[in-house]
Amino acid sequence: MGWSARPHAGRRALTGLVAAALLGTLSVTVGAPAASAASQEGIGYEVKPGQPMKPTPSRNWLGSYIVGGQQVFCVSFQLKAPNTDEEYQPGDELLTKWGTKLPADQAANISYLLLRYGDTKKPEEAAALAHLLHSWTAAPRTPADLDAGLTADKIGYDADFHLAKLPADAKAAVARLTTEAGTNRGPWTASVTTPKDDQHVGTAAEWTVTVKNAKGKGVADVPVKLTATAATLGEEKTATTGAGNSSPQAAAKDVTLKTGADGTVKVSLTPTGDKPALAASLTAPADRPYVRAPVNTGVQRVVSTGGEKELTAQGVVSVAKPGVVQVTKVDANSGKGVGGAVLRITGTDRTSAALGQDGKPLNGADGKPAVVTTDGKTGGVTVENLRAPQDICVVEVSPPPGYTNAYDPGNPPSACGKIEPGKTLALTVSNKPNEVPHAIPAGDRPVTLAHGTVETDYSALGVAGLGLLALLGSALVGFAARRASRG
Repeated sequence: MGWSARPHAGRRALTGLVAAALLGTLSVTVGAPAASAASQEGIGYEVKPGQPMKPTPSRNWLGSYIVGGQQVFCVSFQLKAPNTDEEYQPGDELLTKWGTKLPADQAANISYLLLRYGDTKKPEEAAALAHLLHSWTAAPRTPADLDAGLTADKIGYDADFHLAKLPADAKAAVARLTTEAGTNRGPWTASVTTPKDDQHVGTAAEWTVTVKNAKGKGVADVPVKLTATAATLGEEKTATTGAGNSSPQAAAKDVTLKTGADGTVKVSLTPTGDKPALAASLTAPADRPYVRAPVNTGVQRVVSTGGEKELTAQGVVSVAKPGVVQVTKVDANSGKGVGGAVLRITGTDRTSAALGQDGKPLNGADGKPAVVTTDGKTGGVTVENLRAPQDICVVEVSPPPGYTNAYDPGNPPSACGKIEPGKTLALTVSNKPNEVPHAIPAGDRPVTLAHGTVETDYSALGVAGLGLLALLGSALVGFAARRASRG
């Protein structure tokens, strides 16, 4: 069921009868007055002989006409066909041949079929479209409206008569278009679904546009123009059987894609600013088509391309603000800040790098998770512009001086937590200081060595002192000997 995007409203108004415009009724082209010789048939099938009336035409044409270079269809059965250069002006809502209001469902069917098949290039579809248009706009009110004695302006459209004379492919197209119109007629709705998870600048996520019919079911094969603001569109994904497939699409600000079998278009959108948005616009069938009246009142009225209307939808999100982690290194005993501690910023596995706001790993020049060093005065260090939300850890790589004894490289001090968007996560890492022994336990010997200096020159006073000491020693020895002899 292929169809193409419709022209813009300005272009339709300019031509008057562009791609799918409908003209007043099915016209008799054989046996018509000479003035109709300027009419140009497009594609479709003829019905021979024509429907009985007064006079009975040799044939009826079920198909399109060419007016102003555009393909159009007639909707006022059996009135005069338009010339190729016929002039028209805006008219009112499309009514039946009898001047009565069309039922809402039939009016919606006409709008839908004109939108989908007004520019068809298949004869069977053109014939089916013409047949259905006359079946709804010139349906007999009573059997009397099909009296063969009625003239062209009074006769109703005998749907069974014409359908029986169409070839098999046209009959099949009539059945298909009837079902399709009943299923997909308007009013349509369009919506944009934003990602469930937080969106971040520089990181792509999938957005979905959905087009639904009056019954709330997705409409397939609808051209949708997508326009991104504060973002770019990347790889395109179009659903085919509900699951969707994908094909590469260069980054752009806007692109036109068709809905898949489930009525959706899925596109990858990468924010470049704080409030990325995706706008979707499409041409939808109006609730009722409107006619265009001929300047020459002897010619049929015409209907525009079904009374199409522009349908729009938009989705906007605010990207998640980056988070901050504030790490403080403290003495486990005093609680005071310790500077010079080297810490690595990692994920919860304590091995992989944490992520920056752009979604890229925070690695150092060595390819490992980046390291930071605590301040010498406060023992603190701050890491900004981190992806949030995100679970992270800070792991000590090497201890500061004075805290080496209790440091275990196999299980280094660390702290973990979750960074929330726009908030600061405070983490504390503590170390036990090295301990200095105050007493030597019994049975142990000191393990420290005292170092001193040895003098190698002698002063005069030192020598004299030594002599005195020697004399004194000798005197004491002699005194002790004399006491012993007396005794």
